[in-house]
Amino acid sequence: MASEQNYNTASEQSPSLASDKQTLSVAALTALVVGSMVGAGIFTIPSAFGRATGVLGGLIAWVIAGVGMLMLAFVFQNLAQRKPDLDSGIFAYAKTGFGNYIGFLAALAFWASTCVGNTSYFVLIKSTLGEFFPVFGDGNTVTAVFFASIILWIFHFMILRGVKQATGLNTIVTIAKIVPIVIFIFVLLFAFKPDIFAANFWGGQGYDAESLFSQVRNTMLVTVFVFIGIEGASVYSRYAEKRSDVGVATVLGFVGVLCLLILVTVLPYGILPRAELGVLRNPSMAGLFESVVGRWGNIFISLGLLVSVLGAFLAWTLFASEVPFMAAKSNLMPSFLARENSNGVPSASLWMTNITVQAFLIATLFSQQAFILALELTSSLALIPYLLVAAFALKLAWSGETYDRDSRNRTKELVIAAIATAYSILMIYAGGLEKLLLSGLILAPGTILFFMARREQNRKVFTFGEWFLFSLATIAALSALFALSTGRITI
Repeated sequence: MASEQNYNTASEQSPSLASDKQTLSVAALTALVVGSMVGAGIFTIPSAFGRATGVLGGLIAWVIAGVGMLMLAFVFQNLAQRKPDLDSGIFAYAKTGFGNYIGFLAALAFWASTCVGNTSYFVLIKSTLGEFFPVFGDGNTVTAVFFASIILWIFHFMILRGVKQATGLNTIVTIAKIVPIVIFIFVLLFAFKPDIFAANFWGGQGYDAESLFSQVRNTMLVTVFVFIGIEGASVYSRYAEKRSDVGVATVLGFVGVLCLLILVTVLPYGILPRAELGVLRNPSMAGLFESVVGRWGNIFISLGLLVSVLGAFLAWTLFASEVPFMAAKSNLMPSFLARENSNGVPSASLWMTNITVQAFLIATLFSQQAFILALELTSSLALIPYLLVAAFALKLAWSGETYDRDSRNRTKELVIAAIATAYSILMIYAGGLEKLLLSGLILAPGTILFFMARREQNRKVFTFGEWFLFSLATIAALSALFALSTGRITI
């Protein structure tokens, strides 16, 4: 056991040598956080909140979501300082705190969610273009898939030229997609009607019988996935100029995005009655802007959406290729995924990622239902690493590890980690427990990668506890298949 521990530690530390070749500034790391968090969701928030709640319920929901995710941002910040030797923290923390197989499951869950998430970006791009160019239809025509495939492989070969160049482009794209959102906010500030806002405050006309608790609960389901991407700087921690930059970038990115989200949510209540907000066609931000400035506003926001989604796709492709690479370096995935090209890009992992995305794109031609199922269950998968990261921070603070010379902050960081852990559990619950059951459909068969890695290293595949976890994942997968076939779980 000791030799395995030393072997793993050496492997985990070796990727840091990559920082000699390429480093990322605080601005670039912050742009990765913002670029991954600001995707399609912010452009659909006005109608999503309009259907769920009035002004007060929305504000309460943002307070709950904001506090929970801020605590998670602080967790990433604290762990970057307390465990500076752990790169690609989204799964490395899970491995260090809870063992090899749980670390692998965190990496697999994150990677799978990014692959299907990237496919959903393309579906949204194609459907948005379909409003102006009928040949794209609803995003599921051959022309639409062909067009999306071209974009996919253009980004693929651009990333192969170097991570620093790709993140540099991501910074530019992030700025470009924030501009239309800021213009939208300023225009709505001048068009704001206090009487309409007041009418929407408690729920709006026709929603008077709806309780505030019900409004907040419904809105929490909307906020669950908006903050996914907060781990952006942590995923690329091995490129940071200083370890402290990871935490700074995470908090800066989070605070900036939270401010945008609150403004984009609240200001529309001063433009249209809630009933009209709730029926706006997505991207609802475009329809709302059109109601204020005319048809050009719809086109302007639609262009902003395309830039935003392409930027989010770039950021998530970078993340998706980085995680299997670092997992292979940590002996959690097969060694072929640790290959780099001459530019220091994890090429094998990138190829595996984009081939998977291409397969999902083709699948949208034949089975939209299968795609929707995959999208829903991988959304819940993305929350699993968050819970494990928060739980690891809670474990450190509870045990006192790393606090020998800094005991003053232990109680504060224990509270932060406890809140982040509780909120992560809440997010998984709000996302749907049945989706957690369906996650076994990916985690159980995906374990073959872990099996391959352990056999390569001539090591025992599972400990007793890990056999138990694998059995649970297998039972979940079989139960999900049975429930789907009998109609007990529907999509």
